[in-house]
Amino acid sequence: MKILVIGSKGFIGSHVLNFFKQNIHQVIGADVVTDYADKEYIQIDATNSDFHSIFEHNKVDICINCSGAASVPQSIENPYRDYLLNTVNVFKLLDGIRLYQPKCKFLNLSSAAVYGNPETLPIGEDAILSPLSPYGIHKMQSEQLCREFFNYYNIKTCSLRIFSAYGPGLKKQLFWDMYQKFVKDETIDLFGTGKETRDFIYIDDIVQAINCIVTKGDFNNEVINIANGDEYTIEYVARTFKTLLRSDKNIRFNQKTKPGDPLNWRADISFIMSKGYIPTVGLTVGISKYIQWVKG
Repeated sequence: MKILVIGSKGFIGSHVLNFFKQNIHQVIGADVVTDYADKEYIQIDATNSDFHSIFEHNKVDICINCSGAASVPQSIENPYRDYLLNTVNVFKLLDGIRLYQPKCKFLNLSSAAVYGNPETLPIGEDAILSPLSPYGIHKMQSEQLCREFFNYYNIKTCSLRIFSAYGPGLKKQLFWDMYQKFVKDETIDLFGTGKETRDFIYIDDIVQAINCIVTKGDFNNEVINIANGDEYTIEYVARTFKTLLRSDKNIRFNQKTKPGDPLNWRADISFIMSKGYIPTVGLTVGISKYIQWVKG
């Protein structure tokens, strides 16, 4: 099987690339970063990423799209950039497949941000979509594009709604920010009440879930939750950091909600488990691994 990973230098993409290379697949990475060492790598022109030449000159069985922006605050500050990276580029990828590789399957990494604040928990894939940010809207539009190319051009597609991802290599978002505050600040000031909840998933489990779809997925335009099916408060996460770092610093929540942030998430993961996915990294172990990495 020949696999193309778009966004192979990013957090999830780099782990996906390494996993499939280690499992004896032929893998091509593609991103905007220069790489002189990897012969199976394609550099994308960030100013003119039409992607057509990639599919014109490389026959691949599956394209895994790990590219795009992944910041709610930045999507609010610069919605056009977010739209280009999370929506327009998905269209360009699908159009390149349509023109040159119509048998290529397309695996799109979407986000739980499409749900917004769900009416009930756990969140099933059939829940009403009500995104709270440009990022969530653009990820929802990327799913709609997958449906368009599946329905009108018979391109085999699948979208994975990834919940709160973390692990080695992630230098942004909650875990990175929290570690920096424990190192630098006298008091750990955090947004919200601390009672907000997330369904955290460690990068190794994300890669395992992606592999389940690559090997067993139908690619009939499914949308699939990728999470661990567990709900933890932000306060619990902060206290776990404090314990593992052996810190005596005070944690303080400012009672303010950041624009675009949902209140509570917990995923129904019965669909991905039916494909053989089994969560393997619990939150406390995952945070410990993350701290080991960021210290190193």
